[in-house]
Amino acid sequence: MDNLFKIKILKPGLFSSLQDLGRVGHQDAGIPFSGAMDKEAHKIANELLDNPHATPTIEMTLCGAELEFEGVGQIAITGADMNAKLNDKPMPMYQTIDIKSRDRLSFHRVESGCRTYLAARGEWSGTEWLSSFSTISNLLKVDGIPEQLQSNQSIEIRTSNFIEQRTYPKTARPIYTSSYILRVVTGPEFEQFSIDQIQSFFDKVFEVSADSNRMGYRLKGAIKDYKPLREEISSGIVEGTVQVTSAGEPIILAADAQTTGGYPRIANVVTEDLSIVAQMKAGDEVRFMLVGLADL
Repeated sequence: MDNLFKIKILKPGLFSSLQDLGRVGHQDAGIPFSGAMDKEAHKIANELLDNPHATPTIEMTLCGAELEFEGVGQIAITGADMNAKLNDKPMPMYQTIDIKSRDRLSFHRVESGCRTYLAARGEWSGTEWLSSFSTISNLLKVDGIPEQLQSNQSIEIRTSNFIEQRTYPKTARPIYTSSYILRVVTGPEFEQFSIDQIQSFFDKVFEVSADSNRMGYRLKGAIKDYKPLREEISSGIVEGTVQVTSAGEPIILAADAQTTGGYPRIANVVTEDLSIVAQMKAGDEVRFMLVGLADL
């Protein structure tokens, strides 16, 4: 028999939202892919609870939420460590956690990494738009489009039997630092850059700007002797596309990015490294490393 398990948002944190695997097939209409920024952490959280990968999770950024539960259920926490506490008791990450009615779960500020994911076992109810629960941070508020989580909002989940406790191996868990190397393949306009500019792009240590979000990561530090290329007609872009602005600074496009852009596309971050991008925060350092398809 199904039980009703509720998550009440007492405090939403800095930016918390429901995310799943996003929206595919609507990019020709200008709809971003959306979905969890760190899809690997999102998937692992659901796997720990025997949920399908497309089941929503709560994505929290930099500073997490405070929640209260109604009914019994099971949850899992993955991604960045926000020092989660259940009824003021520290909670482990990357394993199933049993929840009782009236339990309170609080998240705090990240020590490393950027985004934390909370999954709950069962079938989630809520507002879907274009077959997805995912909030899109840059869309206007329109009826029917999911918004970021607010205080006193409740999420209902239909859950049935409990599963045995599962733990994700410590040796397989990601390690977050303040310095990253991202693997990239060449972008469509790669050959329009000079040899010196390309060398500078791969030699330079960039810094993540505070002006970074779910739309894209702006990096501080200009490519040496960069001069804007000829004017580009807007072309298709995807999550992980690396554009170079007229000031010579790279932007890594993220889940909520627009679907077309006019800046030259020097590279694309490989899919496997997009989860690294999702966990970078302001002040972190990043370098790019060119790889070929044979290296992947």
